[in-house]
Amino acid sequence: MTGTPEVDKQVAALAAQPAAPADPALRDLRKLLWSSIDNDTSRDLDQIEVAERTTGGVRVLIGIADVDGDVKISTPIDRHAASETTSVYTGVRTFSMLPEKLSTDLTSLVENGDRLAVVVEIIVAGDGSISAPAIYRALVHNRAQLAYNGVGPWLEGTGAPPPKVAASAELQAQLKLQDEAAQALRQARHQCGALDFGRIEPEAVIQDGRVQGIAAHQQNRAGQLIEDFMIAANEVMARTLPSAGVSSIRRVVKSPERWPRIVELARQCGETLPPEPDAAALNAFLQKRKVEDAVHFPDLSLSIIKLMGPGEYIALRPGDAGPGHFGLAVHDYTHSTAPNRRFADLVTQRLIKAVMSRQPPPYTDGALDSIAQNCTAKEDAARKVERVMHKRIAAVALHGQIGKSFSGVVTGVTSKGVFVRIMNPPAEGRLMRGEQGVDVGDSIRVTLLNTDPQRGFIDFGR
Repeated sequence: MTGTPEVDKQVAALAAQPAAPADPALRDLRKLLWSSIDNDTSRDLDQIEVAERTTGGVRVLIGIADVDGDVKISTPIDRHAASETTSVYTGVRTFSMLPEKLSTDLTSLVENGDRLAVVVEIIVAGDGSISAPAIYRALVHNRAQLAYNGVGPWLEGTGAPPPKVAASAELQAQLKLQDEAAQALRQARHQCGALDFGRIEPEAVIQDGRVQGIAAHQQNRAGQLIEDFMIAANEVMARTLPSAGVSSIRRVVKSPERWPRIVELARQCGETLPPEPDAAALNAFLQKRKVEDAVHFPDLSLSIIKLMGPGEYIALRPGDAGPGHFGLAVHDYTHSTAPNRRFADLVTQRLIKAVMSRQPPPYTDGALDSIAQNCTAKEDAARKVERVMHKRIAAVALHGQIGKSFSGVVTGVTSKGVFVRIMNPPAEGRLMRGEQGVDVGDSIRVTLLNTDPQRGFIDFGR
């Protein structure tokens, strides 16, 4: 509950309705072997997937939670979501964009529940090309809620299948087929210049409500599968709207303003990048470094991610030439696959549903402009909150290691100071001593000087 009487009243009314009301316009796809893959603790399930082999390749169906089916425009919950714009993940607690009764139950594609979904269907050829895109509404049923940590090692051949997968030969074959299609999509994207980073994210280790440490979480094959499918679905959504003459919200990452520093990092590795931003050349450099120096590749990845800068939302009218997404090397890209967690995705879902039903767009161009700006601002604010909370968790975990030396990489040089990320354990702090003459991407050796868990401060020195 949010504490807002109007929202709580609407949630109660929605809870009293059937989870998936009968609708003759819906396709009934409940008999398909749908499954979801997400984090171990995720309950706000936005997507499920299923695939089948055809003569033209692998037909992939991506089911996206039909949040708009319950959350109508201008209702109390919608106004609340429009204000929040995103769920915030602090590592200890999740602050949901939608009331938890919706995001983790009524509009979540929970296991063994009938739910409404917007389905994106594509055929993926062996070379990763996409054909026969289609979008439609359907009734779906998630038959297996799975997790990255279980499915990933099994797909990579380094671990046993998780229990639900081990118990079903059909599910094993299904996931292998999905992985085949996802890897083809990934290879095709990389040939076009999409960037492949070796990201390592901090993950709090919590027992009985207390922080015990922080672990390094690196994306595995299952995470890649979902990422590749979501990118494909988002591209289909982004192309559908202007083709129908409808304005949209795009997710863009502009060409890096600090490209010269990226060129300098490549030069330090003995490589040459062109003087102007070039995603294909940068990806070729990254792939080479991944092979030649896998140990330090996460450091390099982090540096370039920081130098590229964050993404943003913009409103785009049909015929406008947007900046595209530099990191994905695609021109047409939106956010549409997480409507439980991001308001921009819910807006896109409503625009798509209006096109499908031949109704006028539910938003004016001016409204889309305002929504895009607000989503960008709130995402930046959420990112700052998450960063502070991760620093507090890290400060708790590192409190007993003052005086210890770590390998680090400079992640920020601002008027507020110089910031350094250590990788083992993954944590970021401020360089309080010896900060002169360093820049983003520099590898340095630092000593932990102090931690302040209350304020989330971690101080390093050289």
